[in-house]
Amino acid sequence: MSQGTVLHVFSWDKKFFEPFRSFIHKHFADGRHNFIVHGVVTPSDVPYSSDTTIVANLLKNFIRFSVELHKADKVVLHCLFSHHLLYILAVQPWLLKKCYWVIWGGDLYVHLRPKKRWRNYKDEFFRKTVIKKMGHLVTYIEGDYRLAKQWYGATGQHHECLMYTSNLYIEYNEKDKQQKTINILVGNSADPSNNHTEAFKSLEQFKEHDIKIIVPLSYGDQEYARKVISEGVEYFGDKFKPLVEFMDFEKYLDLLAGIDIAIFNHNRQQAMGNTITLLGLGKKVYMRSNVTQWDFFESHKIKVFDIIDVNLQAMDIDEKKQNQIKVKEYFSLSTYKHQLQELFD
Repeated sequence: MSQGTVLHVFSWDKKFFEPFRSFIHKHFADGRHNFIVHGVVTPSDVPYSSDTTIVANLLKNFIRFSVELHKADKVVLHCLFSHHLLYILAVQPWLLKKCYWVIWGGDLYVHLRPKKRWRNYKDEFFRKTVIKKMGHLVTYIEGDYRLAKQWYGATGQHHECLMYTSNLYIEYNEKDKQQKTINILVGNSADPSNNHTEAFKSLEQFKEHDIKIIVPLSYGDQEYARKVISEGVEYFGDKFKPLVEFMDFEKYLDLLAGIDIAIFNHNRQQAMGNTITLLGLGKKVYMRSNVTQWDFFESHKIKVFDIIDVNLQAMDIDEKKQNQIKVKEYFSLSTYKHQLQELFD
């Protein structure tokens, strides 16, 4: 049975917000859900809906925002990147028992960043104050929940939920590959956490093989992207293909379907949408064995490979089929809807 209103507080990110709100409108159209979008956003960025309010600066709208927080029966915090959001919650700790923090990754692993300025220490103090008293933590990767407990003393209840449509299995009718070239995807963005240089070094031994190194760089730090392109050309010459233009979803899916091997050298939980899609397509995925998603895939009997031992061998056909079955089962629409229903009720 439905119980009360749910306020979604979203740090603006088009690729997450719009699909999520559309999903709620389609599958949970019970009038319970409202949305507040904050961050670098203007009304023209967000398709109009009467249940959505844009508050670019939360601190300047402290009273208005606080009223909405108090009115809601549940508050779903879609990531904790915003310093202003942390300050507002820290001075109203009684609100935290009804708050559900959806862990995105970077908002947890900020703990590992070097503290270079006084502001870093201040923000980390408020982050710990808020997370320690947070009533609920939402993530399907249990390792991230354990890290929140370890780093921030979190005591809230853990809720397993996929949260975003980008994490769902995608049915795709893959065409037979016409070329023998081995297509290798490296990373998912122009973020230094991809550790591209280290990945390039591990692949350098294969540069005389018939390979193509494909590197998505349209999203993230463009100065870093230029550095990656320079290194990629130096390592692999014309076998290096940087992706510097944004691609629509269908075109990007076609690209992933043509990949043979993916190298995700992140030192933290990241790129899960890409990883899930690739595994569902039966692709061979390498990652570090000390990241939390490694344990997640192991626990679900989904085969991923350790980046310390990269090779160009094709994935075993039985492992490939098993991965596709497991991914299709867990990252399904029915699982997603059930998890959201439990979260909201």
